[in-house]
Amino acid sequence: MLLALALAAGITHAVDATVKPLMAKNGIPGMAVGVVAGGKPFLFYYGVASKATGQPVSQRTLFEVGSISKTFNATLASYAQVRGFISLSDRAGKYLPSLRGAPFGDVTLLNLGTHTAGILPLQVPNGIDNDAQLLDYLKGWRSPKAPGTVRLYNNISIGILGLIVAKSIGEDYAALMDRRLFAALGLENTFIDVPPAKMSDYAQGYRKNDTPVRMTQGELWAEAYGVRTTAPDLLRWVRANMGEIDLDPTFERAIAATHTGYFQAGVMTQDLIWEQYPYPVALPALLEGTDMVEGAVPARAIEPPLPSQSNVWINKTGSTNGFAAYVAFVPAKNMGIVLLANKTYPLHERVKAAFDILSQL
Repeated sequence: MLLALALAAGITHAVDATVKPLMAKNGIPGMAVGVVAGGKPFLFYYGVASKATGQPVSQRTLFEVGSISKTFNATLASYAQVRGFISLSDRAGKYLPSLRGAPFGDVTLLNLGTHTAGILPLQVPNGIDNDAQLLDYLKGWRSPKAPGTVRLYNNISIGILGLIVAKSIGEDYAALMDRRLFAALGLENTFIDVPPAKMSDYAQGYRKNDTPVRMTQGELWAEAYGVRTTAPDLLRWVRANMGEIDLDPTFERAIAATHTGYFQAGVMTQDLIWEQYPYPVALPALLEGTDMVEGAVPARAIEPPLPSQSNVWINKTGSTNGFAAYVAFVPAKNMGIVLLANKTYPLHERVKAAFDILSQL
């Protein structure tokens, strides 16, 4: 009991000492923080979900998590492979007949899930509003770099992977997430489409200039950045990735497989969307890897792929115009962290805050 109280007190001090100055520096209206240590979850809430209403951030507050959504997409793809619907070694053209014979049709599903498809724009180009227009665009796509030779972060490749998985299973992508993945994980307050009854819990996001904003639902939004969730649910997601939640064995296998190391890109090992570093890791290495969200980096395939490891730091950042998020966990140390904010702020500051808190554990 005394050890548990000391642990809770130490975590509270570490989170308060880091988060309160971070919010003040960046003018963040509200944050939710989740920490898992010693197999126990700890949750902290700061500020308001909306400056207009003054509603405080709580365990019910829904935040946009941006590209952390991609980790759910990757897990759905891994689940589809475990169930035999797809193989990551398959080519995109197998599932998208209009791309057969085109360079994009020869890209593997593994390339789509590891940002190694080639040189693609970060976002879906303006003027593309539906799947047919996107496939037409990809039919004419050419990359100066061959698949598997560079790692270039983008929304298109993982979005297409989501489309392929949904098509292979024969269900709508959002419905698959809600009915299969979120339900199986016990994520009761995690959504692609926020139900009307939950809209009052949806935090208001704020741009850097403090104007209110929420995500724009463009082409591939659901697959690439569409998840809204709470701190308790996102911390449960982290615990599921550390093997601390009892799940159906199919989903346990699917989650573990997303931690396979497929490519070495700079200081970082690229898993299926997740980004991985040997532990212990130095903060400069994490910051260098975080900077790889911009620009192509040479990639080397790891042969054979690196099986799921425990003594690693695994992380993912997520951003929309008005929200900022970060998750990281170290399975060998049974520790992880979730940072959710309803205002955008720099990636480096998120990573440093998480590193500072976890280092004190």
